[in-house]
Amino acid sequence: MNFLEKISRRNLKTDTAPFRAGDTVRVNFRIVEGDKERTQQFEGVCIRKKKGLVNSTFTVRKYSSGVGVERTFPMHSPRLESIEVVRKGKVRQGRLFYLRNLKGKAARIQTLAGRKAGELGIDDSGMVTEDIEVADVAPADDEK
Repeated sequence: MNFLEKISRRNLKTDTAPFRAGDTVRVNFRIVEGDKERTQQFEGVCIRKKKGLVNSTFTVRKYSSGVGVERTFPMHSPRLESIEVVRKGKVRQGRLFYLRNLKGKAARIQTLAGRKAGELGIDDSGMVTEDIEVADVAPADDEK
């Protein structure tokens, strides 16, 4: 291990919630405007997670006023206050760039068992405390 890797491992932030591409996350990020600081929330679907040591990043996409907005956050930034997992998504890919071409209902991602993260047995630290299984989609009322 070279000198740069040793320094990088020492500066890693380990208190972030575990999440994957496809999860809906709420990111609280500190913004500096002049001599003032404020916290801004950005909630959307994580479409990419780039792994690395200090230079790991993740990209979150949301729709705001009918326009798709993407923002890339550095994972170990000191301005990153917290990452909350709102919903666990059921996807089979690590990069969800195809969402850029979809709008409205077509851009929805199926959630695990149709429940929110708090109901899935995820504690405050973001760790999964129970086994999660993907539930079958319930039939429509007219099919019963």
